[in-house]
Amino acid sequence: MNEERTQKWGIIIVASILALGLIISSFIVSNSMVKLKAASNTITVTGSAKQQIKSDLATWNGSYSVQAADLKTAYNQIKANQEIVRQYLIDQGVTENAIGFSSINTEVRYVTLPSGQMTTQVEGYRLYQQVELSSKDVDKITQLSRQTTDLINQGIEFQSYPPRYFYTKLAKMKVQMLSLATKDAKVRADQIASNAGSKVGALRAAKMGVFQITPLYSNEVSDYGFNDTSSLDKEITAVMNCEFEIK
Repeated sequence: MNEERTQKWGIIIVASILALGLIISSFIVSNSMVKLKAASNTITVTGSAKQQIKSDLATWNGSYSVQAADLKTAYNQIKANQEIVRQYLIDQGVTENAIGFSSINTEVRYVTLPSGQMTTQVEGYRLYQQVELSSKDVDKITQLSRQTTDLINQGIEFQSYPPRYFYTKLAKMKVQMLSLATKDAKVRADQIASNAGSKVGALRAAKMGVFQITPLYSNEVSDYGFNDTSSLDKEITAVMNCEFEIK
């Protein structure tokens, strides 16, 4: 009799535990559904803004070299060439404080046998030097980069490199661009919500994308951002990922 009563109470206890488990599970599921519904009551859109800019600073490099049998002669020649280059640039309207010269690099040339084997006998010395300009007169720099090879006519082994173009007000413009990109995201969200019969509420979260500074009409992009220095005229693109409440 006692054994039957014990089994009966055991069944009641197990049934009670199962019932309580179902109630708790129902509560958890119900609560999760409420959270899921609340969490899904938002919309995430990407806004962007574009602006064309013209570089307001340019830098340019050129290089020249000399070669002589002894180091002293080579040094005197490259110093003479440096003065010719300096005077040429000044004659073109460049201010002297905008002209910079690098240190002189020296390369020792050794005699090479007909077999191609290099010896320890010094054949001569080759010296290199670079000149650099930095100016806000970007058109002047562009022009000089194309015509400084005229120095070749003065007996100088001169090589001109492409200019690099920069925009010095970029930090201030980035702030303005982020504001415009956020407004664009809001317009997009309003349109989507309106089509669904809803309204956009407060901004819940915003994440800034990378800036793309590209040549005009270029499709180049990078996950880490693109910063073009080869073009005088550029286009800057800002992106904002925004999450809005939906009413």
